[in-house]
Amino acid sequence: MSTAVENAPAQFAPTASQLEMAYSVCRSIARSAAKNFYYGFLVLPQRKRNALSAVYAFMRRCDDITDDITLSPGDRHNQLLEWLDKVHRAFAAQPTDDPVLLALTDAQRAYQIPIGLLDQLAYGTAVDLDYSAPEPSAAAPPAARYQTFEELRQYCYGVASVVGLVCIKIFGYRDPAAEPLAERCGLAFQLTNIIRDVKEDVAMGRVYFPQEDLAQCGLSAADLAAPQVDVARIRPLLAMEADRARDCYRDGEELIPLVNEDSQPALWVLITIYRRLLEKIALKQYDVFSERVRLSVAEKLTVLGNGILKRLL
Repeated sequence: MSTAVENAPAQFAPTASQLEMAYSVCRSIARSAAKNFYYGFLVLPQRKRNALSAVYAFMRRCDDITDDITLSPGDRHNQLLEWLDKVHRAFAAQPTDDPVLLALTDAQRAYQIPIGLLDQLAYGTAVDLDYSAPEPSAAAPPAARYQTFEELRQYCYGVASVVGLVCIKIFGYRDPAAEPLAERCGLAFQLTNIIRDVKEDVAMGRVYFPQEDLAQCGLSAADLAAPQVDVARIRPLLAMEADRARDCYRDGEELIPLVNEDSQPALWVLITIYRRLLEKIALKQYDVFSERVRLSVAEKLTVLGNGILKRLL
C-alpha cells in the first residue's frame, strides 16, 4: 500500500459547504447499505454520526472494488492500491473533489484515527481475493480456509475487530482496556455474520469454519455444500461458534461503560441488534439454509427507540 505523500505542494482545505456536502453523501451511503450498523449511527451526536458514516463509506468503496466480479483478482488488487493512494494523498492535504475522501480526511483529523487502522480496513476487504477458488461442484467440493480457530480469529481481526478499534476512536475512551474489548466485540459481530451467511458463502466456495471445528463435529466442508443440507448434523457446529460469539458479546457489554457517555447508547444499539440476530438464528435451531435470517425493521426500530431513551435519560 502507498504511504502518505510528503511535502505536498499545496495544503488543501475544503470549505464548510464542501464538507457538509461530503458528509451528506457519506450518510446516504451508510443509510442505504449499512442495514444493521446505521441504526447505531442514529443515536450518536451529529458530528460522531458524520465521522462513522465517512468511515463506513470508505469501507464500502473498498468492498465495492474487491467485490467487482467483472475484474480479475489482480485487477481488483491494483484498483484497491490506486484507491488507497488517493486516500493517502488526501490525508497529506492534496486537493480532492471526492466526497468520501473529503469527509474521511476531516473525520480522521478530528478523531485522530490512526491511518494504519484505516489501511488495515482496506487490507481486510482484500483478504477474499487471495481465495479465488471456483464455485463448489461434485468434482471440486469446497475446502476449509482455516485449520484452527486462531487462524479464523486472525481473519476476523482484519475484517471486523479493526472496525471496532476505529469506532471507539470516534466514540472516545480513556481506559486502554477498551481496545481488546473492542476487538472482541468485532469478533462477535463477524462470527454472527459467518453463521448467518454460511449458505451464501459456501455457494461462492468460501468455508470460514476451521477444519478443527468441522472435524470435532464429525463434518467436512463438503457437508455444508450438499444439495440438501442436513441441518441437524450442521447444528452443533453453528451452536459452537454461536457460544464463542456470546462470550465476545459479554465483553462488548464491558466495553459500553468505557466509551464516552454520549456514545454509550449507540454501542448498546449495535451490540443489541447483532446479539438479537444471533439469538433469532438459535431460535430457528440454526436453520440458516431454508431462508436468510434477519431482524425485521420493526425489531430494529424497537432497539433504536430504547437506545434513544438511554441517550435522553
